[in-house]
Amino acid sequence: MMRRLVLEPSGPGPAGAWVGDGGVHWRVFSDNASAVEVCLFDAEGREERLPLPGRDGSFFHGFLPGVGAGLRYGLRAHGPYDPARGHRFNPHKLLIDPLARHLDGPVIPHPALFGFDVARGWPQGEDDQPSGLDSAPFVPKAIVVDPAAPSPRPRLGGRLEPGRLVIYEAHVKGMTQQHPEVETVARGTFAGFAAPGVVDHLRRLGVTAVELLPVWAFADEPALWGSGRTNYWGYNPIAFAAPHPAYGPPDAFCRMVEALHDAGLAVVLDVVINHTAEGGARGPTLSWRGLDNLSWYRLVEGNLAAYVDHTACGNSVQTEHPGVLAQIVNALRAWVVERGVDGFRFDLAVTPARNQGAFDPEGPFLRALAADPVLSSCLLIAEPWDAGPAGHALGRFPAPWLEWNDQARDAVRRFWLRGGSAGAFATALAGSSPVFPAERGPLAGVTYVTCHDGFALADLVAYDTKHNLANGEDNRDGMDTNHSVNHGVEGPTGEPGILALREQQRRNLILSLVLAQGVPMLRAGDELGQTHHGNNNPYCHDSPLTWLDWAATDPTFLAFVRQALALRQPGRCAFLTGQPGPDGWADVAWRRPDGHPMAADDWDDRAFALRLGAARLILVNGRATACSFVLPDDAAWSVVLASAPVDLPALPPLSVAVLAPDLAGE
Repeated sequence: MMRRLVLEPSGPGPAGAWVGDGGVHWRVFSDNASAVEVCLFDAEGREERLPLPGRDGSFFHGFLPGVGAGLRYGLRAHGPYDPARGHRFNPHKLLIDPLARHLDGPVIPHPALFGFDVARGWPQGEDDQPSGLDSAPFVPKAIVVDPAAPSPRPRLGGRLEPGRLVIYEAHVKGMTQQHPEVETVARGTFAGFAAPGVVDHLRRLGVTAVELLPVWAFADEPALWGSGRTNYWGYNPIAFAAPHPAYGPPDAFCRMVEALHDAGLAVVLDVVINHTAEGGARGPTLSWRGLDNLSWYRLVEGNLAAYVDHTACGNSVQTEHPGVLAQIVNALRAWVVERGVDGFRFDLAVTPARNQGAFDPEGPFLRALAADPVLSSCLLIAEPWDAGPAGHALGRFPAPWLEWNDQARDAVRRFWLRGGSAGAFATALAGSSPVFPAERGPLAGVTYVTCHDGFALADLVAYDTKHNLANGEDNRDGMDTNHSVNHGVEGPTGEPGILALREQQRRNLILSLVLAQGVPMLRAGDELGQTHHGNNNPYCHDSPLTWLDWAATDPTFLAFVRQALALRQPGRCAFLTGQPGPDGWADVAWRRPDGHPMAADDWDDRAFALRLGAARLILVNGRATACSFVLPDDAAWSVVLASAPVDLPALPPLSVAVLAPDLAGE
């Protein structure tokens, strides 16, 4: 296989594996292991185990001279297997380096992946006896990367200003798998996402940032093994610093970032640090559990064999632990410094922000990111909830964090689709001021109508209820409260009146998204008219159900979305400040259709006007009948964009229009 190798102690340096001094250094974090081995693999899969000879506090370390980038390795950790005390060491399990920069393939489902003996009924075996099966054939190997490889061009400073952000939430494979201008070999990969046809679509659409669903290496949950389904979305990580192998190697990721940057697009990663793919006590041992279960995970006080589960995914990462937090910060920094990423959206962000069980806006995790000179300058977006107690924290993250605004999402949906409150809708348009402290302003919220979770836009107006039987959970999964409506027929129909109303409602929702104060986020595929056929949780479908169908694009609706997003261009949008503008106009004024100021009782009506300074007038008619408006007499007004044909001063039922002074008529 190889010449007989012996590691030397290493000096100080970053965690993980890194090339320097004519060889490769390793530093591995574990408070509780008694020994850690680096396991080297040759091209035939033969293994050589090398104990890390040095230990400084919580770090085992070693140096191997005469080797470099391309070396394939894994880790094994020794220590007690004693779940009752929180320890699950098992040297029969090959472990992924948590800070590996590159993996050579996927996790292969097999009983050997479990740290406990599953012989008595896998995967429901007792966890008090360790497994003696070697997992190495089924675990991806880390690959040492070349630190001298060129990194992407500088990050897009100005593009990250909230007032310029228009976010596009996309999936690498879903975006590219059926794109006609992506070469077959590149479909489903970073290279495909960097293809000129994909980048040009984003540029012409008018977005300024791409938020990618998880691209960190991930694995399928054991519940999906053998089912024909897979974890397509990727919210199940197996390494924090390595790209998903199926999407491509690190250099392909960097080339994608550079292509997006060249087009003026910022790159934001949707990241999962709240839990890992190891799940609960009956989950596999892939990395963190085998290296130091007691440090990496929150365990139940008084029952250390059980896991605190704030995520509904089986475990919760213990970000309060200084050593764990340092590994996470280092991983995030790697994506920025080495790969040019501009920011992060944190899945279930309340979980890492918990301290002593409760959300803590001044806790270790949020403090660490604020103190880091690299990460503090990134765009940071929170999904401000989790599945734990008191898990909804919208409005409580510190500046300069942005937060997904689910209150605005629901208010917009209810107003147009379920006869909801005009007052709640108006609050959403104004940026949800009751939610965010005044010093943060309306741009603290990310406004969205749809995202990967829940109905696609086309399904929101075509289905009353979810249709998730294909997910294998008897339709129990996915949200039950969608505030959707089918407009007369559940699902597909050829009835022209229903189709026309659905189209108009999609336009209402898109215009509401764009006009609302806050940072707008568009879900990929909504601009094309993509449907998931009523499935509001298609996380487990890597198929045409979730891939964008470019051939079925609705060109008329796509053109409308482009026109709507153009309203967010600098100089064309007005943001509330609470102060009069330089021209003396109030930044916002609410009016009844008759032109008089809105009073408290008027919010029972579903028609109103919103004036933003001197240059923008928004007319909203949520009534079931047409409504005439008295327009301000200080200017002649013309329609910039509307969800339905407008004959001023009247608006048709269920419509919204954007007006501007008719300068040509002055």
